[in-house]
Amino acid sequence: MATTAGDLGSRRGQPSGTPMATAAAVMSTHLSLHKQYLQVCQESSQPENPFIAHMLEEAERADITLTKGITLKIAGNNRLVPVQKVTDEDFRMLACILSNNTFVTGLDLRYNVLTDVGAEHAAKFLQENSTLHYLNLMFNDIGTNGAELIAKALHGNETLLYLRMTGNKIDNKGGMYFASMLQINSTLEKLDLGDCDLGTQSLIAIVTVMSHNKAMKALNLNRPILYSQEEETTVHTALMMKNNACLMELHLCKHEMKNFGVERLCDALYENRSLRYLDLSCNKITRDGVKFLGELLKRNQTLEILDLSSNRIEDDGAIYLSEALALYNRTLQALAVVSNNISGKGLVALSDSMKTNMVLSYIYIWGNKFDEATCVAFSDLIENGRLKPNCTDVDPYEVDGHIYLAELSHGLKRHYYWTPSYGEVDNKDANASLAIRAVAEHL
Repeated sequence: MATTAGDLGSRRGQPSGTPMATAAAVMSTHLSLHKQYLQVCQESSQPENPFIAHMLEEAERADITLTKGITLKIAGNNRLVPVQKVTDEDFRMLACILSNNTFVTGLDLRYNVLTDVGAEHAAKFLQENSTLHYLNLMFNDIGTNGAELIAKALHGNETLLYLRMTGNKIDNKGGMYFASMLQINSTLEKLDLGDCDLGTQSLIAIVTVMSHNKAMKALNLNRPILYSQEEETTVHTALMMKNNACLMELHLCKHEMKNFGVERLCDALYENRSLRYLDLSCNKITRDGVKFLGELLKRNQTLEILDLSSNRIEDDGAIYLSEALALYNRTLQALAVVSNNISGKGLVALSDSMKTNMVLSYIYIWGNKFDEATCVAFSDLIENGRLKPNCTDVDPYEVDGHIYLAELSHGLKRHYYWTPSYGEVDNKDANASLAIRAVAEHL
């Protein structure tokens, strides 16, 4: 049944001439999203954003019937069409036509210029909309006040499953608002607060609350601002992993984590039966820390993806991992040891482990020290069919009778910060975590 502007206005206290009421009247005429947007802008005397208008048309062409849920991708870093970045007022107009929309289930507004005012519109939108599952606000200009509004809107929201706040400088106080939200919201399954300048206090608050959260499946806490060398945040994260039985994916990139923190985390993971994907990339883990991970892998039966990229595990660390993988572990499917100062001895050990371990299918090794033995070992794995070319980031080639390895643009999450202008957006070769774990979608 169509909703009239008067009905909507009386229910929400909106006068019939407001943009929200106009949107309801427009929707009742079953106009296209593009035409609805133009009409709302006209009624509100707000200039239309040609980029939004174009992307609404594109979305309708992609799904003419509009019978299934669609994601509107209005990313400000789109290089294929002229972009006029979405402002706070642009978002207000967009929210007008989407608040009562039933077929738009995803909204991607990354790399635009939304501020705390835009966050206020987003908060109202989340309170009124009952169909949106995915909201991407990464790398806008939302601060602490905007974070408070969005977090409080999620107290009562029962439909949003995935929120990406990546790169908005919400700071420590903004992180505290999200910690409070996680105590109340029982629907949100994925939350990305990476690069948000979280501090020690908010990080500890979030992981403490997560000890009792039974909905969250994927949590990204990359690159907080930490001043202490005591690794308190890692210790609290370890305590959380002992108690949490639902979290399947955890990103702890750039946490200044050292061997002490890895030891605490591994001790906790002996008791954990839910974690499938652990990201410890860009930390300060050395061979001594990897020794604890090797012991964990000998007994752990749930971990499927381990990302150790950009640490310093060296040959001894690679050998610890290879021993666990060759003789004990049969659940890990993907291992990334990119840029870890590993030379031929350690890399050959890892390749040998794949000869006896048939479960490990993805391995990423670029950025280490390749000697001829390494090149031959991985070339043999690929030629024999043990390692598929799309499951690694190296490609063998021969010059004057010698084997060398070239880099391929493959990895666990190469398109975390950006997506290619051409080709498949969710390319499984460049984002292998998508192929292995469904919960990693969009992350």
